Amino acid sequence: MASTDRSSPMSWQRTGLSRSIDQGFVWLTGAFAIGVGVVLLAIALRVGSDAMPAIQKFGLGFLVTSRWSVNDEVFGALTQIYGTIVTSLIALLIAVPIGIGVALFLSEDYLPPRIQQPIVFLIELLAAIPSVVYGLWGIFVLIPILRPIGIWLNANFGWFPPFSVAPAGPGIYAAGIILSIMILPIIAAISRDALVAVPSELRQAAYGLGATRWETIFQVILPAAFSGIVGGIMLALGRAMGETMAVTMVIGNTDTIRSASILSQGSTVASLLANQFAEASGLQVASLMYAALILFGLTLVVNVLAELIVRRFSLKL
Repeated sequence: MASTDRSSPMSWQRTGLSRSIDQGFVWLTGAFAIGVGVVLLAIALRVGSDAMPAIQKFGLGFLVTSRWSVNDEVFGALTQIYGTIVTSLIALLIAVPIGIGVALFLSEDYLPPRIQQPIVFLIELLAAIPSVVYGLWGIFVLIPILRPIGIWLNANFGWFPPFSVAPAGPGIYAAGIILSIMILPIIAAISRDALVAVPSELRQAAYGLGATRWETIFQVILPAAFSGIVGGIMLALGRAMGETMAVTMVIGNTDTIRSASILSQGSTVASLLANQFAEASGLQVASLMYAALILFGLTLVVNVLAELIVRRFSLKL
């Protein structure tokens, strides 16, 4: 009995220490979370502050004007906003179905592990390739392959606005395809992790109720992993919207919207910053900061929409 009494204070000490560690961990992670928000806010305030001269001069007209003249100090980012959105959408249209398909193939045990794991490693390795390498590959390999295809599309479907201009080589379509290759490993890897995390009991329950493999995938597994898949897609979209070097090398970098054709040359906000910021001065710097602030806002809107989609889908489940 005495030994029990002597050990009791030690037990209380351990309990108090454990609670202190838990509380300290909560405070530490909370501080990190707040720190991320503070950094994000600091970046937005600094970019907004530097962009203020352009905001005061051009206002919202900056968003709907495509003229960018350094000599006349007249700036508008419509061309770059259009190019950013269109190239990102092209990338998503190509990469999302392929990425989810690859994730399903690699998560449903169609292959033995000794073959599956090297394929997973190679897909994830694509994300580690520097963007300038993608750009060089796009110039010397992809564009020569795509140009005859673009000419054929223009010759046979020139009445359709997206193919109404004959390609000159670099263009929006080439940038979109380069981006789709760059974001494919992000979508595939995160979607695979989300699919693998689905409890096996759900699969077994669906099979027990008589569902086929494809019914189980589309009606059980994909809905259960939906939030993770959407998160991967949004992360990939953010990468596509902010990609700089590879897009700069293959998009053509024109400051005007010549047509609605994806075969024409264009520009993005990121490529505009890469091309002009080093030599910019005065109002041009403020205009570039204004364009960067717009890109910041587009990314924020995309993430908010993704969160709303996930929440609405979760409520339906």
